[in-house]
Amino acid sequence: MAPALTARQSALLEFLRSCDGELSGQALHGRLREAGVTIGLATVYRHLRTLQQQGLIRCRHLPNGEALYAPLERDVHHLTCLECGRSSELPLCPVGSVSVGEHLPAGFQPLFHTLEIYGLCAGCAAPAAALPTREPTPDRDGAE
Repeated sequence: MAPALTARQSALLEFLRSCDGELSGQALHGRLREAGVTIGLATVYRHLRTLQQQGLIRCRHLPNGEALYAPLERDVHHLTCLECGRSSELPLCPVGSVSVGEHLPAGFQPLFHTLEIYGLCAGCAAPAAALPTREPTPDRDGAE
């Protein structure tokens, strides 16, 4: 059984639940300070880690390394463009329909999952597809 949350951890979790979307640790820290909550950035990250370890929040990492946090009950997954960095939500969780329990090692206790599909969005893929293909040119000897 997980240890009980401290008052500060509970408050941080409720604050995160009241926010729309995902937040980075720094954005969460800024919103907490705007709301009059005095808390250090390192403390915010420690509490986020504890909440993640207890399976109450999830964390996903953007291609630039930034971590975004959201309450576990928001089971949202993303398509992320490697060119422009834009993320869009998948309309459903494809992992929810898959039974992974039989494939887990003995004793492993899953807390949450994330799913990121990386590629090129339509806006970034179109210019790449429009580039002309080069025909092979003969070398100086006339051979290809």
